[in-house]
Amino acid sequence: QLSPPHSSFQLHMVTWNVATADPPDDVTSLLHLNSPKSPDLYVVGLQEVSSRPVRFVSDFVFEDPWSQLFMSTLAPRGYIKVSSIRMQGLLLLFFSKLEHVPFIRDIQATYTRTGIFGYWGNKGGVSVHLSFYGHMLCFLNCHLAAHMNYASERVDEFEYIMDTQNFECKKAPSIADHRLVFWFGDLNFRIQDHGMHFVRSCINDQKYELLWSKDQLIMMKTKEQMLQEFEEGPLDFPPTYKFDLNSDTYDSSGKKRKPAWTDRILWRLRPKASVSEDKNTLEKVKQLEEDEEYPLKTRQDLYTSNMEYKISDHKPVIGIFTLELRKMYETPLVRLQPEGDWSADIDSIIIYSPLQPFPSSSWDWIGLYKVGFTSVTDYITYTWVKDDEVAFNEEIIQVYISKEEIPVRGGECVLCYYSSTLRCIIGISEPFKVIKIVEAHNVLECLYHNQQMELYTSDFHNS
Repeated sequence: QLSPPHSSFQLHMVTWNVATADPPDDVTSLLHLNSPKSPDLYVVGLQEVSSRPVRFVSDFVFEDPWSQLFMSTLAPRGYIKVSSIRMQGLLLLFFSKLEHVPFIRDIQATYTRTGIFGYWGNKGGVSVHLSFYGHMLCFLNCHLAAHMNYASERVDEFEYIMDTQNFECKKAPSIADHRLVFWFGDLNFRIQDHGMHFVRSCINDQKYELLWSKDQLIMMKTKEQMLQEFEEGPLDFPPTYKFDLNSDTYDSSGKKRKPAWTDRILWRLRPKASVSEDKNTLEKVKQLEEDEEYPLKTRQDLYTSNMEYKISDHKPVIGIFTLELRKMYETPLVRLQPEGDWSADIDSIIIYSPLQPFPSSSWDWIGLYKVGFTSVTDYITYTWVKDDEVAFNEEIIQVYISKEEIPVRGGECVLCYYSSTLRCIIGISEPFKVIKIVEAHNVLECLYHNQQMELYTSDFHNS
């Protein structure tokens, strides 16, 4: 018996402590935009983003220049920002190619403050939880306690975040319940015992492996069960901290900080036996059966730093992964399309039909978007689904959009159905052209002339 087809997806991850710097002009090499293969998903985790005192925690990061930069760079390439969360200096952005968006559901974002010595809030973790073609994924961006002597505090902070972050989700209420977790950020682990001279000469000779046994995270993994469940690729790149600004020179200040791999990307596939203790035996069996029927594998294709960027005392770290999985569903929940020609001259009709049952609500809406939109809130206009219904039969439902709301200049657009219960877009139309008002008038004029001609010729023939 042939196993069902599996699909492969590429995930491009970035972690970078930007040390309150303004964003660079160009992130081409950070996002590998010139690479022949474009990823399906981008996940960007930043630490020490300059934070104005007004907004500590915010899901709406439009005015934040880093978010703006990534959104304006990726939107023209067909990616939308599916989710983001910010807690002071911590920022997490999740982007997807448009084609996957109707299959990314149950999106939630949350944060946890930690901090030793009562400095609560300057460190912690932000995470995005979602279902990707039915598989529960979690992305956790952390900034943990600094300084050489606090390795065990860093582990405590991480375990505290793992234990306390919760999601409103039956399948994955805690981080450890997710099928796949990515843990990344400025984890702040240092290189112990070795003197500065030895560390520097290993880096200069590119003999990084001589330093691995004294890397605190690798050392802590030997004794901490939770850390052992996380995998990490080999650290075959120079330590990413601490650099003099605008240079590739390690710290030459009076402090002369020893270089360290503070910036890391790890991942954890849920161990087979590790199904939450709260779940009863029946649920455990169900989950194990689902894991077998819908396998998920991950492979790391690249783990490296990027030495080009010099605006921070940290270098960014990039991880590229291939996720291989069997989709739990392939049909969007809703199909929708524009009816007839659209222009700002006439009220327009949208036709939609549910393809599968889903928890619809009167808070659901359909948005009109320019092709190349940046995020779910970047709509031209929207219409409520229930309130504006004009006709209802078994399958096909119509709603209106008033002509006042339709852009006069026209352009390529798409329609998206947003489910407020599932907190995501669950259907996207094919792109269509909204006719420019001048063009629309010309079309109407032609139609009018044709009609007049037909009347004239028919009169002529009749006479």
